[in-house]
Amino acid sequence: MKKLSILLLAFVALTGFNACTSDDDVVFIAQPDPEGIAFTNTFSPEYILTNATAENTVERFVWNEIDLDVPTNINYDLMASASQDMSDPVLMGSTAGTNLAVKVKQLLSLAQDAGLDNDPETEAPNTGTLYFQVQATAGTAGELLHESDVQPLTVVIPETTGEGEIELPKIYMVGNFQSAGGYGNDWTPADGVPLTASGEGNTDFEGYVYINVDSPEFKFLPTNEGWDGDYGDAGTEAGVYTGSLLQEGEVNAGTPDGTGGYYLVKVNTETLTYTLEKYSWGVIGNATPTGWDSDTDMTYDTDNHVWTVTMDLTAQDAPDNGFKFRANDSWDVNLGDTGADGTLEPGGENIGVPEAGNYTITLDLNDSRNPTYTLTKN
Repeated sequence: MKKLSILLLAFVALTGFNACTSDDDVVFIAQPDPEGIAFTNTFSPEYILTNATAENTVERFVWNEIDLDVPTNINYDLMASASQDMSDPVLMGSTAGTNLAVKVKQLLSLAQDAGLDNDPETEAPNTGTLYFQVQATAGTAGELLHESDVQPLTVVIPETTGEGEIELPKIYMVGNFQSAGGYGNDWTPADGVPLTASGEGNTDFEGYVYINVDSPEFKFLPTNEGWDGDYGDAGTEAGVYTGSLLQEGEVNAGTPDGTGGYYLVKVNTETLTYTLEKYSWGVIGNATPTGWDSDTDMTYDTDNHVWTVTMDLTAQDAPDNGFKFRANDSWDVNLGDTGADGTLEPGGENIGVPEAGNYTITLDLNDSRNPTYTLTKN
């Protein structure tokens, strides 16, 4: 009887162990959603791409949520390609949600890779088609479960014909800094430094200005032809900064700390406000002698109104290597060249160096909304 009891106990224990093991090893298998995935937003007949609107959202892609009927993470990747078969796709972005905003500058880079440009003198077209697809993946391994139909978008890069270029609104900054800054005669409207709006009809003006004097004083003019409608500081003491503007009863405006320097000046003639932020510029990257650890400072050229530096560089391939421009020894403001077209974008890709040697690098911020640079081997 004892032997039988022991055998029965062993059988019960073994059965219980197997039952527990089975419970712990349950595997959920994701099944494709029979509804699939598709874009649900309405697309425009064409999309206009310009450098002036590079930071604007060109389209927000929206799609349906898929249901796998199992507890798992779902991620959506928005892919783009210059080819309808989605060969050599570029990742526009990833999200766990069901929509993703794409900026003009992302499509500009893709359009340039597709062979489009805005130069009427070249044979390359300025209109073409880009292709998009959303892909759904599940789990930590990123197993591809669904992909949408390919969505074509027609993009246009307006040609720069000279006569057809849009002249953005400007105001002009004049003051006691013009002569020292290399702009012309002090307090002379015709020599005023232009500040440019972000678009037609907009009142947000900005530009970099070299205010190379102690105790700066200045005003803002609607035109460079005279003093009518001039803007000054709303305070009571000339040269003292308050950040507020007046057109009647104003005094000369000033910098926040009352000193000179190289400033990004912003003026809004609707809200009647102005700001100045002081900048110095340098280059940084593994193409430079100090690598990614520290900047090599640039020097401001008063005659040409550009920042320059001459230095030895090593050969580096972009976008993984190279160099970038950085302000104030900080990554808060940095410029790179996405698309390797000579124009700079905030947070853009690294700039490559074709071969090792001694180079002169220039940074041109005269058009603050479309900065450019040159890399010249000596």
